[in-house]
Amino acid sequence: MNRLKDATSPYLLQHAENPVHWWQWSDEAFAEARRRDVPVLLSVGYSACHWCHVMAHESFEDPKTAQLMNENFVNIKVDREERPDVDAVYMEATQAMTGQGGWPMTVFMTPSGEPFYCGTYFPPTPRFGMPSFTQLLLALSAAWSTQRDEIERLGVDIVRQVGQRMPSFAGAQPAGAEELEAALRVLQSDFDPRSGGFGTAPKFPPSMVLEFLLRHHARTGDAQALQMVRHTCEAMARGGMYDQLGGGFARYSVDATWTVPHFEKMLYDNALLLRVYAHLWRSTGDELARRVVNETADWMLRELRTPEGGFASALDADTDGVEGKFYVWTPGQLREALGDDDGDWAIGVYGLTDAGTFEHGTSVLQLSADPADQARYARIRKALRADRDGRTRPARDDKVVAAWNGLAIAALAEAGELLGRPDYVDAAIAAGRLLLTVHLDGLTRQSTPQAPAEASIRLLRTSRDGHAGTSMGLLEDYADVAEGFLALYSVTSDDSWLTVAGVLLEVVLTEFREDDGEFFDTARSAERLVRRPQDPTDNATPSGRSAAAGALLSYAAYTGSADHREAAEQALGPTAALAARAPRFIGWGLAVAEALADGPREVAIVGPADDDRTRLLRRTAFLGSAPGVVIAVGDQSQQTAAVPLLRERRPVDGAPAAYVCRGFVCDAPTTDAAVLARALGARAVTVE
Repeated sequence: MNRLKDATSPYLLQHAENPVHWWQWSDEAFAEARRRDVPVLLSVGYSACHWCHVMAHESFEDPKTAQLMNENFVNIKVDREERPDVDAVYMEATQAMTGQGGWPMTVFMTPSGEPFYCGTYFPPTPRFGMPSFTQLLLALSAAWSTQRDEIERLGVDIVRQVGQRMPSFAGAQPAGAEELEAALRVLQSDFDPRSGGFGTAPKFPPSMVLEFLLRHHARTGDAQALQMVRHTCEAMARGGMYDQLGGGFARYSVDATWTVPHFEKMLYDNALLLRVYAHLWRSTGDELARRVVNETADWMLRELRTPEGGFASALDADTDGVEGKFYVWTPGQLREALGDDDGDWAIGVYGLTDAGTFEHGTSVLQLSADPADQARYARIRKALRADRDGRTRPARDDKVVAAWNGLAIAALAEAGELLGRPDYVDAAIAAGRLLLTVHLDGLTRQSTPQAPAEASIRLLRTSRDGHAGTSMGLLEDYADVAEGFLALYSVTSDDSWLTVAGVLLEVVLTEFREDDGEFFDTARSAERLVRRPQDPTDNATPSGRSAAAGALLSYAAYTGSADHREAAEQALGPTAALAARAPRFIGWGLAVAEALADGPREVAIVGPADDDRTRLLRRTAFLGSAPGVVIAVGDQSQQTAAVPLLRERRPVDGAPAAYVCRGFVCDAPTTDAAVLARALGARAVTVE
C-alpha cells in the first residue's frame, strides 16, 4: 500500500504510484517498523533533483526492487523542502559516515530513528565503486537479522558523535569591524579574478556573500569589495547559468566559468539574487543589474506565481527525462527558428559552436557582450523565446514554502520600490496575504508591536493549491517571513505588516531561543527527532539563525526594543568565529553584522504622501545604501504613531522632513534631499 496519494508535496506525489509501499514521515511508520521488527529505509529528495528522478526510475519503479524493499523494510519518503529538519539531522549523519552528502539521500535506521548506514544515490547494478541498490538491501537486511546488537550500538554512537560535533555559541559576541575586515581578506584570497565568484567548480551563486560585500563597501568605502560584486554579477548574468531568453537563474554552474548550469531553477536562488542585483543597481546605477532585476522579477511572476498569489518552489532540471532539454540549442535549431541570416547572427551573439558547450552538440545560450544592434537583438530574443515556448516545459513544484516566499516578498517589495515597478510590490503584497490567510494559524486578536499576541500562533511551512500542509514552520520560516513583512511595511507604510512581523518574532524568541541565547532550527514544541537540528551556517539560503538576526535587528530599529536588539546580537554569535575561517558559509550573518556595525541607521520621514517634497525625501532614503537601513514614512501627525520610530517626528517649518537616527538618537532633521543623500550614501535622484 502506497500512502503518498494524499500528500501535499508534489515530490511525494511523484512516487504515489510506485510499487514501493511508501509511508510519509510519521509516528505510525516507526510504530509499524517496531511491530514488524524491521529497519526503516528513509529516502529523501526533492522534485527538481535530477538524480532523485534517476534513482526513482531505476529502482523505485522496478517491481522486483520494490518487493525487496517492502518485505524487509518500512520505507519512508520525505521531501527535504517540506521537512528540512528531518533532512538536516540525517544529512549530518550521512556526511559523518561517508564524508559527503547529496540527494537523493538514502538512510537505513532502527525503528527508534538511529541511522546505521547512510548514502546518497545507489545504482541498479554495481558501478562507480558502489554496490547495486539490491545488493545493499539484501546485505543490510541480513545484517539486521544476524548483527542486531552491533547495528543498534552503531546507531546510538552515530547520533552521539553527530551531537558532539556542533560547537556552542552561547555567549559569543557578533563579528565587529576587525572580524569583518578579516572576512573580506579571506574572500579576496578565494576570489576568482577571471570568472568571478569564489573557489572552483562547481560554482554556486554567492548571493549572501555578495550582499555582505555590498554592505561592507557601503560602510567602509572599500573599492575591492564592490569590484568583486560587480565582476561576479556580470559574469553570472552573461553566462549560461542565467536564462538569456526568459530571465532567472539556474541552481548552479557545473564549471568555474558559469557556462553550463545544473538546470533546475529554485525560488530561493532567484529571490536572493534579485535582491542582490537590485542593491547593486541602487549602489551603482549599473544598467545590466537593472535589466537582470526586471527580467528575473518578470520571470518569477510569469513562471512561479501560483493562482493563490504565492510563489512555487522550483522548476525541474529535466524535460522528458533529459536534463536541460528545454533550454539548450544547436546552431541548426537557431537557423530553423530565425532563418539563416538572423540565425547566423544569433549564433555569434550567443556563442554557439558546432561541438556545443553542453551535450550532444547542444549549447547553453551565453551573452558575452551586449550587441550593438539592440533592436535586432530584441527581435531575435523574442522570436527564440516564442519558439522555445513550443517545447515541453519542465515540471513545476508548485508547493508554496513559507521561508522562500518570505525571501521573495522582501526582494520583490524592494525591487518594485527601487525600480518604480508597482506590479512587483503588488505581487509581494499578494504573497504576504497568502501567508497570512493560509500559513499563519492562531492570529486571533489585535496586537501591537509593543504587546504582540501570545505565542499561540503557528506558522505552517508549506501549502499547495491554497491548502496548508501539516509540517510546522522552522526558525527560517518565521524569520524569513518576518523579514518579508518588514520590507512590506517599509515600502507600503501599512503598519499591520510590522505588527505581524512582531508576532512572528515573539515566537522566535519564545520557541526557538534557549535561555543561554542559543538558537535551534526547530521549536521547543516541535516533534522530537533523534537530535534537535541546529546549523549556524548559511548554505543555499540564510540559516534560520542568520535570518532571525536580520529580522530581529530591523524590528528593533523600528520599535526601539532593546530585547530584540540583544536577541539579534545573540543570534549573530557564530559570525565572529566563522568570519575568518569560513566567510563563504556565513554570508548573510556577516551582512547582518555589517548592519549592526553601522547602527543600523533608522530613517523617519514625515510629510503628506502626495507632496513632491515628501516623495523626493522618500525616494532618496530608499536609494540609500547604508547597511540594513530601515525606513518609516508617515504623515504630519506622528505624535502618537503606531510605529515608535515615527513618534514625535514633525515637519520642519511646515515642510516635510527626514530624521536619520541610530538607536533612536537622531541627527537634526533635514528638509533637503541632498543632505539626506549624503547621510545615507544615496545617489542623487529626482521625483519622476
